[in-house]
Amino acid sequence: MSDPQTSTAGSPGLSRRTFLADTGMGFTGLVLGAMLHEDGVAETTSTGAAGQPHFPAQADSVIWIFLTGGVSHMESFDIKPALNKYDGKTFAETPFADFLDKERREKNLAGQGSVVPPREKLMRLQSGYHAYGDCGLAVSDWFSNIGECADDLAVVRSLWTVHPNHGMQLTWHTGHHVREGARPTIGSWVSYGLGSRNQQLPRFIVMGHSIGGCCGGEYAHGASYLGPHHAGVKLSTDPANPLPFVAPFGQGVTAEEQAAELDLIGKLNRAVGVEYPGDPQLRARIRSYELAAGMQTAVPEIMSFESETRATQRLYGLDHEHSREFGSQCLAARRMIERGVRFVQLYHGAGSAGKWDAHNDIKKRYDREAPKVDQPIGGLLKDLKRRGLLERTLVVFGTEFGRTPGAQGNGRDHHPQGFSCWLAGGGIKGGVTHGKTDELGFYAVENRHYVTDIHATVLYQLGLDPLRLEVPGRKRIDLHRGSPIHEIIA
Repeated sequence: MSDPQTSTAGSPGLSRRTFLADTGMGFTGLVLGAMLHEDGVAETTSTGAAGQPHFPAQADSVIWIFLTGGVSHMESFDIKPALNKYDGKTFAETPFADFLDKERREKNLAGQGSVVPPREKLMRLQSGYHAYGDCGLAVSDWFSNIGECADDLAVVRSLWTVHPNHGMQLTWHTGHHVREGARPTIGSWVSYGLGSRNQQLPRFIVMGHSIGGCCGGEYAHGASYLGPHHAGVKLSTDPANPLPFVAPFGQGVTAEEQAAELDLIGKLNRAVGVEYPGDPQLRARIRSYELAAGMQTAVPEIMSFESETRATQRLYGLDHEHSREFGSQCLAARRMIERGVRFVQLYHGAGSAGKWDAHNDIKKRYDREAPKVDQPIGGLLKDLKRRGLLERTLVVFGTEFGRTPGAQGNGRDHHPQGFSCWLAGGGIKGGVTHGKTDELGFYAVENRHYVTDIHATVLYQLGLDPLRLEVPGRKRIDLHRGSPIHEIIA
C-alpha cells in the first residue's frame, strides 16, 4: 500500500488524506478535522489524547508571579540575623570564612560569578522581620502581607544557578539561559500538555510588562517549537481597553456582524489548514480567530471589577495608587482562574534589568517597590483560600537569583549561589521550609535545587510527567532535567 501522505494520480500536490476527507465528508469534515486537531482531540501522545493528565492532578491552574531583577533572599523569605551581628566585617573576619571557602571548592562554583570576596564587607539587613503563622516563618517587613499567609507557603531556600547575569530571567521561565535562544516556557508546556478549560479564553495569559530584551523579552512567555498557539496572550488590565488587538474592525460594526466576519475568516483558514496541517502559524491564526469573538466579551468582563465588593478591592490594594496596578493584575488573575484559564503569568518590575536589581540604594528601592506587590499578593492568597480556589490553584513566587550578603556600596550584587522562592496551594504543603543556605546566605548547602526542579514540581502537581510528554520530531523536551520536590508536596 502506498503512503497515505502521497499525492493522488489525478491531483498533483493533493494528499490522499486530504482527498478522502474532502470527498468523504465535504467541507464540514474539513472544518471538523481542523477543529478537532486544534482542540487536541485528534492529537495524541504516547500516553493518549492531549489535554489529559498522565496521572491524577492536585492542581488545575497556575498563577506564576515573577519579580524582575533579583529579589534579596536574605531580606524576604530567608532571613539571616548573622548579617546584623557581623555588619561591616569582611568575610575573612567571620567564623564562617573557612566553611565558605570549602563550599566554593567542593561545589566548584568559581565560574558562577561572585565567590567569597575576602575584602568585601558584609551589610546588615535593610529591613526588620517578624515570625508569622503557627509555623513561625520569619519574613521581612517588606513582605508582611504575604507573611500573614505563612501557614499556606512552602518556601524553598536552596535554589541555585550557574548564571550570574540577568539572562537568568529567561532561565526561570524556560530552564535555559538567554544565550541558548528561545525555548518553550513553563506556561506553554502547561498549555501543550493540558489544553483549554474555556473556549472563550486563552489557555495561557500574561499581564504586566515583559522582561527586557537583554534578558529574553517576549521569549519569557513564548512557546518556541511548541507553536505560537501555546504562547502566552498578553492582556492589559485597563478596563477601557483590555484587548487593543481585538478592537472592532470599523465604525458602526455591530458585535453580531464582527462575529460573523471572524467566523467566516476562521472557516477559510481551516480550509487552507487541511492542505498545510503542519503549519504552526496557520494553526495559531485559526485558533486566534476562534478565540477573538469570545474574548471580546469574556475579557472585558474579567477586567471589570464592578461586581467585586469594596472589601475585596481593598484586599488587593486597589484603593492605593502604589498597589493599584499590580493589585488589578492579581484580582484579574483570580477571576481568570475562576473561568478556567490554565496558566496566568504576572510580571512585576520590568525596565532595564529590573526594578528589583538593587546594586545601590537597596533600602530606598525596596521601600518603594515592595508595597506595590506585597498587599496584592497577600490579598490574592487570602482571596483564593476563602473562595475555596487555593486548593486547586498553584501559586508560584519567584525571581532570577538573590543578592549577595556583602555590600556593593549601599546595595547588593547579583547572587546565583543561593536564593529562594515559594509555592502555595495546588496540593503543596503549607507552613514548611525546604533546603537552606549557610548562616550568611551565601551558598545553598542543603537539599539544593536547580530552577528546573520548580518547573517539574508545577507539572507534577498538574498531573504531567515531563518525561512522558512527547513533541513530534524531537527526541526529548527541555524540562527533563528537573525533578519534582516531593518534600513540599502534600
